[in-house]
Amino acid sequence: QVQVVESGGGSVQAGGSLRLSCAASGRTFSNYVMGWFRQAPGKEREFVAAIIRSGGITDYADSVKGRFTISRDNAENTVYLQMNSLKPEDTAVYSCAANTGSVYDSRLESQYNYWGQGTRVTVAS
Repeated sequence: QVQVVESGGGSVQAGGSLRLSCAASGRTFSNYVMGWFRQAPGKEREFVAAIIRSGGITDYADSVKGRFTISRDNAENTVYLQMNSLKPEDTAVYSCAANTGSVYDSRLESQYNYWGQGTRVTVAS
């Protein structure tokens, strides 16, 4: 069983920045594909970003590309989501997810077998 715990959410003014952290348990963290998803009020959960095992390959939703950066520290079993130039439409509950097996599309929720509880991000206009 892998435990996934997010932290770092909060409230910020538009244009501001936040960094989310996601700690995952397990001795093979470096083999996990890690993803961030978000769910805004009244909307479906959507893909935000993913990072492949070694950290050399990343993927972003078009809505956050150029503003958000996903990274990982395999020594600390942690994934980060640096969010800059935040907009009110970024307001959502952000969830971290881990895939401990094989992945064919890191943008799909179904590809992830462990999820955190989520952390809320509110961006005021």
